[in-house]
Formats: sequence, structure tokens, C-alpha cells
Amino acid sequence: MNPLVIVGIVIGVLALFVIFLYNSLIRLRNQVRNAWAQIDVQLKRRTDLIPNLVESVKGYMKHEKGVLENVTKARTAFLNAETMGKKAKASNMLSDTLKSLFAVSENYPQLKANENFLQLQEELTGTENKIAYARQSYNDMVMEFNTKIQKFPNNMIARQLNFTQEQMFEAAAEEKKNVKVSF
Repeated sequence: MNPLVIVGIVIGVLALFVIFLYNSLIRLRNQVRNAWAQIDVQLKRRTDLIPNLVESVKGYMKHEKGVLENVTKARTAFLNAETMGKKAKASNMLSDTLKSLFAVSENYPQLKANENFLQLQEELTGTENKIAYARQSYNDMVMEFNTKIQKFPNNMIARQLNFTQEQMFEAAAEEKKNVKVSF
């Protein structure tokens, strides 16, 4: 067999490999971006619900002004966050302030019986569940993408094509602490 034909076949196979790898990395990167967009949609939904929640709570919780201010500040911090990392951090802060709001609301029986408050609380709980699912989906896509660009020989080609690892969506340090339960 002619050496030029063999060289041509080898170059053709390598070119096909690079094209296949490039296309699969583009697909995975787009899936990662889409998964982040799904988180962003749910986080936006949550921030849209917060003003209604704060309004329904204001009249009942006159002595808890600090809690309401913290929720508002956390919402503003999230809306002003520009990067994925900053949004993740602001989202965790917002989750914490909402937890404290719901904990304080336990002290107000009339508020707990308010239909509007109960509906908003239920919507926020559903949204938090959707956020958790979206985060899990995002992290799954990031893991698949990062694994693909770290494997040999993919890592050499991915580096040359400027593919870099994506960051996982991680829980805040406060969320990782052990929960104390006492009776």
C-alpha cells in the first residue's frame, strides 16, 4: 500500500476525531449554559414573588422590620449580581433570609392563617424545589462536560480549542453545617 494513502487515512481519521470531539464539547457546553439558564429562570421567579410576600407580611410583623429589610436587601443583591458565582452566592443569602422570615412568621397566628401568605409560601416552597432540581441538573451537566475535557486525549485538544472547566453550583457554608435537633 502506498505510504501517502496511509498518511492520508491517518490524517482523515484524526480530523474526524477532532471534529467529533469539538461538536460534542459544543453540545455539552450549550447544555451547561441551558442548565444555568433554567436555574436563573427559577431564581428570577423567586425574586418576583418576594415583593408580594413582603407586602402580605408587613402589616402583621411590625416588630420584625429587620427581617423584612434583610429579605429586601438579599433580593436586591441577587438582582444586582452579574456573574454566575455572584448570583449563586446571592441566591444562597436570599434562601437564608427567607428561612428566617418563615421562622419568625410562626410567632404570628393571624399571619399563618392569612390565605395570601399561605399561597405565597406554597409558591415559594415549590419554587425552591424547582431551584434545587435545576441546580442538580446543572451540576450533572457540568460534571459531564468537565469529565469530557479532562479525559485523555480530549484534554489536549480541548485545551487547544480553549474549552475550560465550568464551576459547580455549591451550597453555601451555612447550608453544609449539621442541623441541631433538640426535643
